[in-house]
Amino acid sequence: MRFTCEKNILVTGLNIAGRTVAQKSSLTVIEGILCQTTAEGLELTGYNMETGITYRIDADVSDPGRCILPKLFGDIIRRLPEGPVTVVVDESYKVSIRAGYASFSISAENAEDYPELPDVGSGRSVSIPQQELKDLISGTIFAVSENQGRPIHTGVKFEVEEDSISAIAVDGFRLARRTYHPEIPTGRKLSFVVPAAGLKEVEKILSNPDEDAAFTLGPKHILFQIGSATLVCRLLEGEFLDWRKVVPTNCPVKLCAHVSDLASSIERVGLIVSEKYKSPVRCVFSNQVLLLKTNTTIGAAEDRCAIAGDGKELEIGFNVRYLADALRVIPSEEVILELTNGLSPIVLTPAEQKYDYSYMVLPVRIKNG
Repeated sequence: MRFTCEKNILVTGLNIAGRTVAQKSSLTVIEGILCQTTAEGLELTGYNMETGITYRIDADVSDPGRCILPKLFGDIIRRLPEGPVTVVVDESYKVSIRAGYASFSISAENAEDYPELPDVGSGRSVSIPQQELKDLISGTIFAVSENQGRPIHTGVKFEVEEDSISAIAVDGFRLARRTYHPEIPTGRKLSFVVPAAGLKEVEKILSNPDEDAAFTLGPKHILFQIGSATLVCRLLEGEFLDWRKVVPTNCPVKLCAHVSDLASSIERVGLIVSEKYKSPVRCVFSNQVLLLKTNTTIGAAEDRCAIAGDGKELEIGFNVRYLADALRVIPSEEVILELTNGLSPIVLTPAEQKYDYSYMVLPVRIKNG
């Protein structure tokens, strides 16, 4: 095998494909990167038996072939001088690397035992702008459950309709939903759950907001196509929470707040709430003002935030981190706070019609006084 390509392009490919290389496995070949060269160029693949990434690179290939490159190969390439890099792998899998005056010789492995990535079939893909897909992921993934007792909730559910693509995450204490409305109908009706680990890698690859991404659904796996990269990961199976039945509607109390002001107040009060001593923040929704206060073993804190509307002195306790997480990803400047009573969840919805999201946080019981 012999190929030549620019160092910076090769580094990009190694960084992206390397994200899904197995750290430690009984199948040692997946601890390296699969390198394949054809007349069309170079392909680098990392696969940990759960998620696989393939990155395609334009390269000058004079001798096609395939091998498993060790982690050391990437370390060497990153430290080479800028410019073209030539890599030659002989029949005994000795790798010769040359760039400028620098040259290295290391060993590779036979790729014969490298597992095939899952095949999702030839189904019709769904296109979505990269920035919109990134917003769907970042706007929900923080609410994914870490409880392995319900594995279906350790991923994000996607619901594809003719006029919308929604992402939903739940963890038993909160719910996050973001929806994108494409200009052109999707022509599909799909429902599937993608593991959070796979989506975190998708989010990292989404780097060009001016280009589209696409995903293709298979029987047990999903394939994301993003520029020169493709990512395939298994789908989660099970019964996902019927989120439409748990999110309150027609709440009697609706207030409006500036997202940045509300987030700042919550973060200030949350400064004295530690992970070790989790104390709820007491929220009192009055006429035109929200009072936030908490009392912990560290100390006490109190703040006020202007709101539009009368909360009728409704008093509710919340986990401060859950509220802060939701406010951090809300794209609008203003948010509607929908409330029912002191024992019901708060629902955050957009004040502007151009946005479509909902964030629900369950209350925490607070002591009187």
